[in-house]
Amino acid sequence: MILAAGLGKRMRPITATTPKPLIEVNGKALMDHGMDKLAAAGVKRCVVNVHYLADLVEVHARRRKDMEIIISDERDAVLETGGGVVKALPALGTDPFFLLNADTAYWIEGVKPNLEHMIDAFDPERMDGLLLISDLIHAVGYEGRGDFLMDTEGRLTRRPERHVTPFAYAGAAIFSPRLFDGAPGGKFSLNVLFDRAIAEGRLHGVLMEGIWLHVGTPKDIAAAEAAVRESAD
Repeated sequence: MILAAGLGKRMRPITATTPKPLIEVNGKALMDHGMDKLAAAGVKRCVVNVHYLADLVEVHARRRKDMEIIISDERDAVLETGGGVVKALPALGTDPFFLLNADTAYWIEGVKPNLEHMIDAFDPERMDGLLLISDLIHAVGYEGRGDFLMDTEGRLTRRPERHVTPFAYAGAAIFSPRLFDGAPGGKFSLNVLFDRAIAEGRLHGVLMEGIWLHVGTPKDIAAAEAAVRESAD
């Protein structure tokens, strides 16, 4: 699943007319960078949720010829990250699935593609969710304090308040449908389910290889494009 329903407020004024998933970086829409990686990992069916400038996102997504596209329509009311996935669950099936943020799941690969690392690392017996984690040293454009601590077994816990942690969520995950058992109805954040999985020791992370390109504001576009050029030299 690709999360593509957000308003993109931090990308204004660009997002006044262009939804953030369709902003081009290095000659390609942000959501296509993620969808290309999904296709390379063997994904054949992708659910895309839409809300803001939904027609533009839907038309763009349906141009893909390398996978079946299913639109999860949130035009009437945006459901946030958690509610959006719950609405799409019937189309996602009963097996574990990838979830990518259309706007932040963008990175320069290392030796082995990161989605392959995630497939190899995901263990449904021990995990309800596996997040792709970037260390802050290898992140471009990210100005936050980090999101998680990660132990030697890959289990995640939250960053303590007023602290800085070395790991940030890079916008890609594998989830078991079990994560959504008993989930709230309507609009809610995935963080609600992350906190429950953390308490049960079932939210894990895998460290990204390569460089995470966090494109959150207009000025980050140039930084991401420069990082890609430097990596190609």
